[in-house]
Amino acid sequence: MHFDLIQSVSLAGSALVPNDDRAGAADTLAWVIDGATDLGPPGLMGARGGAAWLASAAQAYLQAATDAPIERLCTDLAANLEAAYAATRTRDPIGRWELPMASMLAVRLGDSLLESAWLGDCAGLIRSGDRVTRLGPPRQGKDDEAAMASSLAQHGLGNFKRCAPIVEELRRSRSGPGKRILGVEAETMASVESARIACMAGDELLLMSDGFSALVDAYGLISEAELMAALAEQGLAALAVRLREVEAADAACARFPRFKGSDDATALWLRIGG
Repeated sequence: MHFDLIQSVSLAGSALVPNDDRAGAADTLAWVIDGATDLGPPGLMGARGGAAWLASAAQAYLQAATDAPIERLCTDLAANLEAAYAATRTRDPIGRWELPMASMLAVRLGDSLLESAWLGDCAGLIRSGDRVTRLGPPRQGKDDEAAMASSLAQHGLGNFKRCAPIVEELRRSRSGPGKRILGVEAETMASVESARIACMAGDELLLMSDGFSALVDAYGLISEAELMAALAEQGLAALAVRLREVEAADAACARFPRFKGSDDATALWLRIGG
């Protein structure tokens, strides 16, 4: 079996800021990567922001990856990123919050089996017949993020980089131990989670960064099953338009508390071919 790419979309949260998402699909491997927004100016990795550097480095590795079980692939990716960071960084980080970080969901086709592995909050869905199954983390993390944003709303949401108290709180949060992230320290990826699920030709997958899965997870505008049905009827472009319309209508981030008015939003629609 193999992956057929049906549609893809990747939108920057703002046309003024580079898109730190990456995604790709090969015959038996597909992935989406969401670089964590930098909490300081570029410098650690040279003129380029750490999130963009990390997402691009992971993308390059996965594009050339060998056919290995998903856990081995993640272990090798971690070692590659750690070595690349050591060779590329221009100075020591100011603090742990400055280390490049990202979320990732990767899927690999085996013999009638779909392997998945994830770090952070990228999510996926697989539709097999009438059954829709979630891939990756549960949505609880988005509730926690919304609660944190709501607790800091008095400082002004929507563009957190203009607000020093919010930036400092986010830095503090990122500096804590036990992060399940794609990063430049191999031990941070030791917590990668993985799963296997039966699959067959004709099954369809949707891989998403959290900026796109917000339709389901952060905003609760549509269920997972409804999202897959809407995908078949409307396609990714129409869903992306709906996403941005909802965010534009809540520019003050009052209905849906969040640190950015719009996040980078990326999705891959794949079908399993025989």
